Amino acid sequence: MSVEVLEKPQPADSEKVTRQTILLVDDDEILLDVLSRRLGQHGFDISTADSGEAGLARARSDRPALIVLDLRLPDRDGFDICRELDDSPDTCGIPVIILSGMTRPDIIRRSRQVGCQYFVRKPYDPNALLVLIRQAIEESGGQ
Repeated sequence: MSVEVLEKPQPADSEKVTRQTILLVDDDEILLDVLSRRLGQHGFDISTADSGEAGLARARSDRPALIVLDLRLPDRDGFDICRELDDSPDTCGIPVIILSGMTRPDIIRRSRQVGCQYFVRKPYDPNALLVLIRQAIEESGGQ
């Protein structure tokens, strides 16, 4: 009796799953590191920026599937960054989740006005953020 070892079938090129890229824009290095690792473990490629201008440049060049954006950045206000992303034909289709510790009463309304899909307050539940990321990507058509 002979024994054959069956190899695991390899997906055809058209069947290979493309990992989606998430751009994280925050000046908190620890948050960037923790969130990058967690999202990487869930199958996402991660791009990071520690300032608003760097985030805009990455968004234009990398065309990520989603952007997680802090409002307090060293060079520019996150609301301005989100508005600029929403106004640009190159980046207007990229969903934005604002992740911020700001607690002003009008913060969510302002976030919506500048084009963000979801607002998550720091400290955040990592599982809830992951669900929102997946939902926002799916709602946008997965880019």
